[in-house]
Amino acid sequence: MIIAEQLAKRFKQFEAVKNVTFRAHDGEVFGLLGPNGAGKTTTLRMLSTVVTPSAGTATIHGYDIRTQKDQVRSHLGILVESAGLYAQSTTREHLRYIGHLHGLNGPPLEQRVDEIIQVLGMTDFAERKAKGFSRGMVRKVVMGMALIHNPPNIILDEPTQGLDVVSTRAVREIILRFKAEGRCVILSTHHMDEVERLCDRVAIIHRGALLAEGTPAELLARTGAPDLESAFVQVVGAEALLAEAEREAQREHKK
Repeated sequence: MIIAEQLAKRFKQFEAVKNVTFRAHDGEVFGLLGPNGAGKTTTLRMLSTVVTPSAGTATIHGYDIRTQKDQVRSHLGILVESAGLYAQSTTREHLRYIGHLHGLNGPPLEQRVDEIIQVLGMTDFAERKAKGFSRGMVRKVVMGMALIHNPPNIILDEPTQGLDVVSTRAVREIILRFKAEGRCVILSTHHMDEVERLCDRVAIIHRGALLAEGTPAELLARTGAPDLESAFVQVVGAEALLAEAEREAQREHKK
């Protein structure tokens, strides 16, 4: 389980994340939605211990991201949109290297590498160097690196961005497998059809604040929108109108 409690991050005068609170449960896919610059990536970076919160905290599998970083990292797998590979290393070598960083060695590591290669369908390029890999192949290897230590919690940042139809379908099937295995999955994506297919619950973030949370069906009922994309636009648009009204009120007060 991943629990965020009043999570906030300020960069000088800019509030990137404002008191975000949510719970992502084991055996579910929790969607994190928001336009570019909404605070999603900063939130994920705090959860993964890369960025220290300015206020609030979060727990991963019961471990605090502020005070128990090593335990958090051992119970969390992370796939980020910008992840890449070493051109001269093979798929197997990438997996083995990350396994070593997590303290795996010898036969247990080799067995886990074989399992990941099989599960993610990487047998055909397990011994190939990464130079010349397609985006789909790179995505699979990076996902394997995130899973090598068999984490119960997984954060996926735009996992299908830029992939072709076949690779996208394969990655989505893998995400559903994570859910069936009882893992807690946080999925950040811009694809509304992906949210509708994969996510059990959704949180919408805009300007660093969490505006709405619930199942896709609950968000549709709350907004009266015909589809999730329309509900998203409606929620974000309503917040923008409210912010403009507040700015206008402040201008009137100063007069």
